[in-house]
Amino acid sequence: MALITFTSDFGDGDFYVPAVKAKMLSINPQLNIVDITHKIDVYDIAHAAFVLKSIYRDFPKGTIHLVAMNSTSSATDGYIGIKLDEHIFLGPNNGVLSLLSDYDPGIVVQFADAHVKTSTFPIKDILAPIAAKVASGAAIHDFGGPLMQIKKMIPRQFKASKKQILGHVIRVDNYGNLITNIPKSVFEQLNPGKYSIEFGREKLPKLHQSYDDVDAGDCFAFFNSVDLLEIGINVGHGADLLGLRHDSPVFINFEVNQ
Repeated sequence: MALITFTSDFGDGDFYVPAVKAKMLSINPQLNIVDITHKIDVYDIAHAAFVLKSIYRDFPKGTIHLVAMNSTSSATDGYIGIKLDEHIFLGPNNGVLSLLSDYDPGIVVQFADAHVKTSTFPIKDILAPIAAKVASGAAIHDFGGPLMQIKKMIPRQFKASKKQILGHVIRVDNYGNLITNIPKSVFEQLNPGKYSIEFGREKLPKLHQSYDDVDAGDCFAFFNSVDLLEIGINVGHGADLLGLRHDSPVFINFEVNQ
């Protein structure tokens, strides 16, 4: 029996999360449901995709990931299931699932009208039963037909040259640390040996290994556990103290011999 993860912007003060779980467990009481988080910023599709993209590969292959984001919005074009990296994702067709990878999923299923009903709570009434049945052995193909193209959103892209990588803050975490879209692999490919990292009014001559490489109150920059450049202030709210926010620019400048 496959594992089910659950990600949403429902919060934890209402009945929405337990209602979805109750629906799944009423179909199969033996299901194993793991909450990733229900504190996604409200309506923030990019936040949901960032969290899920950062963690889904750590779950066993075959895991079903239920995603509840903007599921009743007019921007949602039905409900879909996709297969990506041997994982299955169920969610609204509003762009959130397109942000999980730089390449298209191997399988995309548009859930058929027979399984889609008018509902003010589609995650409970539509997707939860499908998730429970797929985790119990059904295939996503059992609930619809192939879809050629899912609705796509285009994430902010970094720019790279021999002299510079220009990235942007894509997430401010709970501690005020700022995660950028600059990947470690690109830095390692371009790094000539001498470089500087610039953000706000700060300029650092080197990367660090961890937060504690600098004193409390000092700036740090390192590649984090998901291999993205992270910047901030040790034991301080970096976003507030540095005056940075989502989409703020961050530069890695290379000293290239002419």
